Amino acid sequence: MSEEQFTTETMADYEGQFDNADPWHIVSKYMEQQTDLPVKIEGIVNGGAIAYIEGLRGFIPASKLSLSYIEDLETYLLKEIKVRVIDIDPAENRLVLSAREILKEEQAAERAKKVQEIPVGSVLSGTVDSLQSYGAFILLENGLSGLVHVSQICEKRIKSPADVLKTGEEVQVKVIGIKDGKISLSMKALLEEPEEEEEAVEIPKSEEIGTNLGDLFKNIQL
Repeated sequence: MSEEQFTTETMADYEGQFDNADPWHIVSKYMEQQTDLPVKIEGIVNGGAIAYIEGLRGFIPASKLSLSYIEDLETYLLKEIKVRVIDIDPAENRLVLSAREILKEEQAAERAKKVQEIPVGSVLSGTVDSLQSYGAFILLENGLSGLVHVSQICEKRIKSPADVLKTGEEVQVKVIGIKDGKISLSMKALLEEPEEEEEAVEIPKSEEIGTNLGDLFKNIQL
């Protein structure tokens, strides 16, 4: 190997190592691989929060901190959360982080676990959460939500769920199906009267029959 070739290859290796050590290169890999990163909220600014990744200042928009609206961002100061890199621009020194995607995945996993624990046929209490033309969404006692199709609300035919239900009303429902994580409910199934059980008739044993007949004729005089 010539001295010139050695120098060229050595410089290329050195530059490659330098690129790999560059914080922007590292956070770019984090974004590409959707890596979950633990951070501490170091500051609160207008519209969001500040956290550091690989020594770089990252901005977390308020809408990306939680799944719901945050009344007071100061409550997040020094709080430890998990985030992902969602946007970078080294030229503009911009690094945007988000916790929302991780929280949505965790929520979905928790819901799937709860759904698996519900047996079809079980009866649950709930509250009418919203009314649509095709049915009523019920917020169940376990925090899950299910749909009562308009045809499963009552025995008579109705045009709209609003004809018999109102938002906030407490109801009892029966789980009639679970598919792809969606819970199908019925109120009509609880209104249908169960089939009457046939009364059990006890048939006397043959020796008892004989004894009874003997008792009947023993006092008869011929």
